[in-house]
Amino acid sequence: MDRHSFSFAALLLDWYRQNARDLPWRHTQDPYHIWVSEIMLQQTRVAAVIGYYTRFLKAFPTVQALADASEEELLSLWQGLGYYSRARNLQRAAKQIAARGGFPETYEALRALPGIGPYTAGAIASAAFGVRVPAVDGNVSRVVSRLTDNHGDITAPSVRREIEAEVAARFPESAEEARIFNQAFMELGATVCVPNGPPRCERCPVSAQCLARERGTAEALPVRAAKRARRAEERTVLVLLRDGRAALRKRPGRGLLAGLWEFPNTDGVLTETEVTARLRSWGLSPVDWYRKLSAVHVFTHIEWHMTGYVLSVAGTENVPLTWLDASELRRYAVPSAFTRFRAAALEQLPEVSNE
Repeated sequence: MDRHSFSFAALLLDWYRQNARDLPWRHTQDPYHIWVSEIMLQQTRVAAVIGYYTRFLKAFPTVQALADASEEELLSLWQGLGYYSRARNLQRAAKQIAARGGFPETYEALRALPGIGPYTAGAIASAAFGVRVPAVDGNVSRVVSRLTDNHGDITAPSVRREIEAEVAARFPESAEEARIFNQAFMELGATVCVPNGPPRCERCPVSAQCLARERGTAEALPVRAAKRARRAEERTVLVLLRDGRAALRKRPGRGLLAGLWEFPNTDGVLTETEVTARLRSWGLSPVDWYRKLSAVHVFTHIEWHMTGYVLSVAGTENVPLTWLDASELRRYAVPSAFTRFRAAALEQLPEVSNE
């Protein structure tokens, strides 16, 4: 262990104990709770996750409760978090955990569960069981690349292995300290050694051990390969209303937004004349045109540029559509791409009393 790892864990953990954000999943060693938080935090801001985390655990307080849940209930609670495959993998893994009678306690066994990659397995194994194994996310990659002045592409597997080795070399010996070491690394990256601007070196507990600070290269790190440009797709979304209900359909079981509910939509930008022709091919005809609206939704590799029509229709459809009143429409798991269109539908639908 060289001069850059001397006392590193002690300095970092002392700083973490005094400065860590108060987050609900940091008050537990329950692997189920930690696992849920880690899956929710993927691609999602911490502030947005807290409410979802609380509601999810209230609805599904145990692994068995999650394993037994209906898909509609699960996806409804996940609504707004996006990346719905995360929720489905949670349930698939919950069923395996329930079947084996308890949560696996080793990194290797955790990795074998659906939806759990190297980072998540490391985070659960360390925080729940005190296993001395790295959990390398974007924050940790950035901190380590600066600490070691590593100019390799952090998306490259070889560089990831180098970063994991650096974290492993700095791990404290005790299980209790190992539980919070990965969290401390992530916290440093989230609040001090930040992206998109200069790191806050004056607040860093290990700045004296940072090669990038010493060499003046911190703002150039980490190095990351350029992302592929997103493809833009034009779509026309139809908010169809009939007898106080709006139409949804279910997406195919594979591909983007697999198995989720959506407003009927099609490729391209259709005129009202073209929409009328499309509806007639479905056995429907327009009655009143209420609104035309637009929205953009950005996925990882695709942007949807959407033109929407809100209209009432008559007829009996010859395509699979599900008609929902206002209260039902609020409960269904509709992806956030269609948030504006659901709001437009609810503006037109009468409220239904549950009394």
